[in-house]
Amino acid sequence: MINVKTILRKKKLSNGKYPICLRVTKDRKSKYFKTLFDATEAEWDSNAGKFNKRNENFIQNNRLLHKFQDRALKVVGELQIEKEDFGLEEFEKRYRIETNPIKTNVFAFWEEIICEMIEAGRTGNARANRDTYNSLKMFNRSTNLTFKQITPTYLNKYEVFLRSRGGTDGGIGVRMRAIRALYNFGISRNIVKSDFYPFKAYKLSRLKGKGAKRALNFDEVQRIVKMDISNYPTLRNTRNYFVFSFYTRGMNFTDMMKLEWNDIKGDRIFYTRSKTKGNFILKVLPPVQEILNYYKENSIGTKYVFPLLLNENMTPIQIENRKSKTLKKFNKDLKEIARLCKIDKNISSYVARHSFANCLKQKGVATDVISESMGHQNLAITQAYLKELDSSVLDEASELLLV
Repeated sequence: MINVKTILRKKKLSNGKYPICLRVTKDRKSKYFKTLFDATEAEWDSNAGKFNKRNENFIQNNRLLHKFQDRALKVVGELQIEKEDFGLEEFEKRYRIETNPIKTNVFAFWEEIICEMIEAGRTGNARANRDTYNSLKMFNRSTNLTFKQITPTYLNKYEVFLRSRGGTDGGIGVRMRAIRALYNFGISRNIVKSDFYPFKAYKLSRLKGKGAKRALNFDEVQRIVKMDISNYPTLRNTRNYFVFSFYTRGMNFTDMMKLEWNDIKGDRIFYTRSKTKGNFILKVLPPVQEILNYYKENSIGTKYVFPLLLNENMTPIQIENRKSKTLKKFNKDLKEIARLCKIDKNISSYVARHSFANCLKQKGVATDVISESMGHQNLAITQAYLKELDSSVLDEASELLLV
């Protein structure tokens, strides 16, 4: 008798969640096969072996889990027809993707991973992987590539290719991390042995973006807050989004885009940050209330606060595409706002978050308070974060030597 079930394996990950695995049991022995998912105990129905309604994308995620089970049951059926008795080792060999020769091809395997990400609702990751897929295919000049061919030398040549096209450390790092994650998937699914792992020699740590975090000081932020937007109606939304983000502890663009009127109760905003899944409860400050009032009066009739998602029935891919389009306009308009406000800094969507931290630092707020308000996991992250921001305090300290 063989049993196949998806389970929440009780081995806590660094993010506080647990990995979801496919467990195959025969003759009281079990083997575990990783899936793309992890979850908290509260999101998981252990009896049914699937996500419950507390999981944000439970319908899509359960569909994909069902596919994992179906594939395993299909293998079981094939083996039972071929022989009366078989072991877990035979099941594993048949079940692993390597049994299909085409799957040893990097690009074919990558296509499957991207499809899994889309079905799991991880459209941002899917898009980043697709961009790297296209870039590597251009460098490779074909789709004929195996994991064993991705050596440290191959990666160095790809890096040279990216730099020749204007790539920076930060951008190249994004590409290389996508390839590293794909390689790790390949190892976990027995497509390639860890002996060939190229990232032991090719170090990604040296590709950390060296560009300093950009932040505005309090005076510069106030210039944007107080600008007479009536003279520039096409910039009204962008100005509002920046000010709203600043006064909501640096809420990022994705979270503003998905913010619903139901998330606002009384004088508080309740939301879960998309990037870290941290829960936030924010007080609605006067500038935020003014912006909320404006969009209440000028509503386009959806459940969303801001006119970024134009209807409520968009697919994850449509949402991701809409985000890309509106974020591009937002960043372009911010540069025009900086010019009008005589701010000689390159402003982008993330500058509101950096500026929030910088201004608290300028006002003398303790680092542990800044850390908690930004949702950082520990003080070390905040200390490193603040170290890259405004250096005016150090400048003033140095000027003491002139007295």
